[in-house]
Amino acid sequence: MNAVLSADPIEMNTNLPMVPSRAGGMALTLPTGLGNLDAYIQAVHRIPMLTADEEQRLARELRDHDSVDAARRLVMSHLRLVVSIARQYLGYGLPHADLIQEGNIGLMKAVRRFDPDQGVRLVSYAMHWIKAEIHEYVLRNWRMVKVATTKAQRKLFFNLRSHKQGNHTFSPGEVDAVARELNVKPEEVMEMETRLSGGDLALEGQVDDGEEEFAPIAYLADNHNEPTRVIESKRQDRMQVEGLEEALGKLDPRSRRIIEARWLQVNDDGSGGATLHELADEFGVSAERIRQIEVAAMKKMKGALQAFA
Repeated sequence: MNAVLSADPIEMNTNLPMVPSRAGGMALTLPTGLGNLDAYIQAVHRIPMLTADEEQRLARELRDHDSVDAARRLVMSHLRLVVSIARQYLGYGLPHADLIQEGNIGLMKAVRRFDPDQGVRLVSYAMHWIKAEIHEYVLRNWRMVKVATTKAQRKLFFNLRSHKQGNHTFSPGEVDAVARELNVKPEEVMEMETRLSGGDLALEGQVDDGEEEFAPIAYLADNHNEPTRVIESKRQDRMQVEGLEEALGKLDPRSRRIIEARWLQVNDDGSGGATLHELADEFGVSAERIRQIEVAAMKKMKGALQAFA
């Protein structure tokens, strides 16, 4: 069964807990005149509960005939259960309306899968589905970084939250006692407690508080592995090896000798290459002529290097 809870579009506040459109399908009408969450809660508590016989009859109609009306009545009569369960998770700092909304989705999943021949009431069966959906919502939204990823960690997360009073840290004795009660290792309790006590930290600082240079982004960034820098570095390496060799190959012997002596040669004492006057003596021309040849060679090499830019 897929369903959407809706109310009078004129009088209904859009912030009220409703099953979102991802549930799709059948419309379940709530009483009109709902303007806020308190009004919604009061309205669902006024919806009559079903007797055991009515519940059995409606569940069979849904199972055997896919009755939309039967599904509507089963869901509507248990909305108060969702409100009650959602209230237990207010300590996580998440909106009550959102918790109810996620619980409503769990309720509809339970109604769709409910088997009236199992001998249990829908209220007992639906609690598992409602809590499971709320648990998923809490774990997705309580922290930006997930604190529990495996089934065992999720169970420990919610159990440990119920054992902690305030923000104090467990003593070694308390860790052992909680571990025995929850049937887990003390190390697992300490690890989850560490995750619970840690808060989210913005990677980038606030621009207006003068602390952006102390934000983690300032010292965690690895510029050497930043994609654009890696590409630029590879391009420079290719230009220095392949590009330079190809550019030098386009020069005549005298021009190449001048460029190599001036820019690619290092003396034994670590100083730079040959001077204009030294090359002028070598080729028997003036220093100005060597400078002119160097300028022309540089311009020719620059054109050859464009293909590697």
